[in-house]
Amino acid sequence: MNCTETMRKKNRFIDWAVFTVVLVLFSALTLTLFGRQVYGDLEHYHSDMKAYILEMQGLDSGYSFPYPVFFKLAALIHFAASPEMAVAISAMLLNSLSLVITKLAFNRLLCGDGRKMASGSTGTDKGGEDTGLSVPVGIAVSLFSASLFFISMLYPPDGIYLPGIKFKNIGVFSPNPFHNATYMAARPFAILAFLWYGKLLPVYENGVILRAGKGREILCGGEGKKQAALKDYMLFSLFLLIATMTKPSFTLVMVSTAGLIMLYRLIRAKFQNFVPTIQLGVCFIPTFTALLYQYRGVFMPEDGEEGGIGFCFGEVWAQYCDNIPLAVCLAIGFPLLVLVLNFRECRKNSLFRFSWQLYLVGFAEAFLLYEKGFRKVDFNFSWGYMYGIFFCHFGALLLLLQKTAGRSTGNSGKKERLLLILQWLAYLWHLACGIYYFWGIFLGGTYY
Repeated sequence: MNCTETMRKKNRFIDWAVFTVVLVLFSALTLTLFGRQVYGDLEHYHSDMKAYILEMQGLDSGYSFPYPVFFKLAALIHFAASPEMAVAISAMLLNSLSLVITKLAFNRLLCGDGRKMASGSTGTDKGGEDTGLSVPVGIAVSLFSASLFFISMLYPPDGIYLPGIKFKNIGVFSPNPFHNATYMAARPFAILAFLWYGKLLPVYENGVILRAGKGREILCGGEGKKQAALKDYMLFSLFLLIATMTKPSFTLVMVSTAGLIMLYRLIRAKFQNFVPTIQLGVCFIPTFTALLYQYRGVFMPEDGEEGGIGFCFGEVWAQYCDNIPLAVCLAIGFPLLVLVLNFRECRKNSLFRFSWQLYLVGFAEAFLLYEKGFRKVDFNFSWGYMYGIFFCHFGALLLLLQKTAGRSTGNSGKKERLLLILQWLAYLWHLACGIYYFWGIFLGGTYY
């Protein structure tokens, strides 16, 4: 074994040892919160945990939860734990899985940039050979991955009120709604679906590679161009289905965004990419089937209640906020700044562009749509908007890390360094607000 391989293994070991510590602390903190929500009173710990406990046991919770993944996992844990603790552990495990997936994704997507960082923090040895992701970069990725799950909307100190903003969270919305366990339970699968669709976006029009036995491949269209493997289509379909069966809010935004992108590309290509578009579209069939089952209560209401989806112009949103433009800026201040300062990246960075497309569709659905009947006041389309906010931050943070890694390799100008500092300050502002917001909920404060 040469020195380069030894250094690579050493770096990887230290990286994952540090991340394990971060993960344990993160899991312990969130398990404590979920434990307080399942055992505490609703006056201090606002959540639907009490209903989740009943649903997990097959009892009447008074609500409809046609997405069983979270509850089945809790039921499995219930064999070795109390109903309350089973639900808390289930929420913690799935929420922590989001962190693990994000760390793996950031490691992979930042590895190329991390290896280019200058001597003190590069992934090269003295001879210039690749030694993998360096220890400082790996630790930074671990910390920033964890920080993504604590950021929140921006808000002023207590006692200061912004025009038209009625609540800290409701009407503005946080990418991390700590009071809703099913949102956090679905998020690891939403992240996987997001990443896999982002992987397919640049190549799906070239066709799909079908494995046909040992050493042979069948190319379906686009021969000579980079193509996606059949397993990537299958994995995307699976991740999206599981996300849907855990909480369908992300799926509504994801399916709409993907459909619009594929339709635009189909028209732009004058239907020459029709077959590859159909191939990718097939991946959505299992999810569409699940959605039809889940939303039967919306379109087939009981007791004469009005049903279906209604259209409006911010009518439901306006019940909780009188200044929607300001609320949007408070929710996505950091991603918006990154977009403005790096707008050209939208053309060449498909994942960053896709994160913004998700956000815009999530915003449109929250602003224009509502569920008729008694569900109208619940503003359920806001959950998809919150996913849009989260992935907007996800894409912006990833891009900023890439830009920071790239700037460290050369003689960047003073202006570039100042712009990077400005973007990091915006992110840290969201993080500081998020930590304070989390701590308030952790101690029994209100989420709204």
